[in-house]
Amino acid sequence: MCAMRILASLVMLFALHCAAAPVPATLGGERLVLDAPAGFSDSLQLSSPRIQELAETLAGPSHRVLLFAITDADLRSFMQGDSPAFRRYMVVATPTRLEHHRVDTELFAGMVAEAMRDMGPPVPPDDYIKHLDARPDGRPNLLAEVRREPEVVTLLQGAKMVVRPATLFKDEETRYLISTQTALLVRGKMLHLVVYSHWEGRPDYDWILSTTERWVEEVRRLNRR
Repeated sequence: MCAMRILASLVMLFALHCAAAPVPATLGGERLVLDAPAGFSDSLQLSSPRIQELAETLAGPSHRVLLFAITDADLRSFMQGDSPAFRRYMVVATPTRLEHHRVDTELFAGMVAEAMRDMGPPVPPDDYIKHLDARPDGRPNLLAEVRREPEVVTLLQGAKMVVRPATLFKDEETRYLISTQTALLVRGKMLHLVVYSHWEGRPDYDWILSTTERWVEEVRRLNRR
């Protein structure tokens, strides 16, 4: 039994090391390099149908998932057969219809404008919770435009979720989810970087903005010619 536990630990360490390595992504004839921030690992390399299905659901049917990063703690839980918390996670995807086309700044701007067409105006920071409480459950809502440049656009979105308990002896619980949605143009290819976090207070807000900024710059650095 001791030998089996040691073997299982070695397999887990090897898988964690592989999941933490930079991820190559070929779009058309262009080869990109993606990497997850510290403390996160790409889970697609585990070749799990369950993980793949979740990643594709998050990205939507019009995008191909390139990286689905979960926390190292969630990755260990998943590999041990436990249920991951999924409190924070990240996705990199690309529009399938543009995968084999070269995207210039004009097309990039048009795609961003199309995606934002029905989002409505941003919301004052002090009104985020009030705004989400008035919106339908589970629907993403634009909260702020964080960054806008010719090759980078980052939006902050939020959603309210009412969690109904499995037992009659507990009340419903309202939870909030925030995400940054970044459209990024690198080497003539359009990437969609998304960072998700449960929202329980100001630290989650500060974390998601700082993590998104560092991650975007790291992806740009890795793919700088």
